[in-house]
Amino acid sequence: MSAPPKSRLVGILRPLDELHPAPENDLLYKPVDPNDADVRALAASIRLHGVKEPLVVSKDGFLLSGHRRHVAAKLAGLTHVPCRVEPISREHDRDQFVILLREYNRQRNKSFAEKLREELVGIDAKTAHQSLITQRAERAAVRLDAMHLVTGAGRAQISAAKMPFLNAVLKILRERREYWPLSDRQIHYALLNAPPLRHASKPKSRYTNTKQAYGDLTDLLTRSRIEGRIPFHAIGDETRPVLVWNGYQEPSSFLRQEMRSLLHGYYRNLLQSQPNHIEVVAEKNTISPLCRKVCERYCVPLTTGRGYCSLPPRHAMAERYRRSGKDKLILLMVSDFDPDGEEIAHSFARSMRDDFGIGSVHAIKVALNSDQVRQFNLPPIMEAKGDSTKRNKFVAMHGKHVWEVEALMPDQLIAILDEAVRSVLDMEAWNQEVDAEAEDARQIEGVRRSILTLLRESPLEGFELEDDDE
Repeated sequence: MSAPPKSRLVGILRPLDELHPAPENDLLYKPVDPNDADVRALAASIRLHGVKEPLVVSKDGFLLSGHRRHVAAKLAGLTHVPCRVEPISREHDRDQFVILLREYNRQRNKSFAEKLREELVGIDAKTAHQSLITQRAERAAVRLDAMHLVTGAGRAQISAAKMPFLNAVLKILRERREYWPLSDRQIHYALLNAPPLRHASKPKSRYTNTKQAYGDLTDLLTRSRIEGRIPFHAIGDETRPVLVWNGYQEPSSFLRQEMRSLLHGYYRNLLQSQPNHIEVVAEKNTISPLCRKVCERYCVPLTTGRGYCSLPPRHAMAERYRRSGKDKLILLMVSDFDPDGEEIAHSFARSMRDDFGIGSVHAIKVALNSDQVRQFNLPPIMEAKGDSTKRNKFVAMHGKHVWEVEALMPDQLIAILDEAVRSVLDMEAWNQEVDAEAEDARQIEGVRRSILTLLRESPLEGFELEDDDE
């Protein structure tokens, strides 16, 4: 076939057989498929109207832009195509050619894998690696002198006389396996229900609600874990959080992990149709995991105060309430049954009213209270001490003994809080939101599968999804 109709755009006519895709193009982008329906449609258009937009080539005839037009022109039977020539030679300046190839293709409709390879063009491996090494050195640098560790005696092994004590602890851990990790305080209160001997040969060493007995317990728990008699993950300490940053041996394991969890973790706001804004406040970290089991189910925010709550969590709660647009703030308080625990519940509610101007605050002391102490026959921890106004008020109303909320068994606290949450919810509206969340989950899973299918069809170099990655 002769040369095509003259293009409206200025371009130098070049023979098709002198133009070639650069090998680097196939490394960056998916090669043009001559059997693709869109490419064949483009060929039909070129056959009728010619090439309207010139191809862009290097001085030595390598394509920079117009790869689809190049293939379509061949299918259309053309021998020459209009070209605009960039003053660069691939053979003489390979790096600059690749950069220019990328820039000419920035606005193409590309797959994720093509975009990734495109970005890698401008990243020098040596520079990136040196930056990584520098960052590691800065983070790993130790600028302080190490402590001198003196030689000391090892811990004593658990003796046979301590075995009844240990067996009682192991029984509690087995019975409460679903609530692991337990705190020292939770085990302490559980032992008071059936006090063992702390020393088998000492009849007067029965476990009691005293500092000495509690000290013996913490020592036993420490030695039991070190000796491997109790798993370390069975007992936790919520008051001393630990942060760990996981590393990966190479990118593929990280990418595979991220793909497995892609679009997981969605929560619908199950409270959005409720008439009131509801929050739970827990006095201490040790009960936070149990409260979370309930709060997570109902999508209720949980604030852990660690005693008298500081200002930032209260401010954050006030902001959540205002954003909700609800008329009333309902506070479900979980604290000890002692002078401080009672005052913590009252002072938190007063602060939300007085410090943050929330006029309609409805606070409920969910646990612990005198009725629950009697109902579950809970052992007191100690007597209320001091001579403060709040102490005297508490003693006048409830007597001199005090109780910690950990005295409740885990399932008891969970049941109490669950009942309290349900009592302040419009359950019909909540159930409708749960049904809507199920439909949300269906739609999200559809999107997730579509993304994973796309990644399988256009895999990243060195990383391919497998069927079990879903």
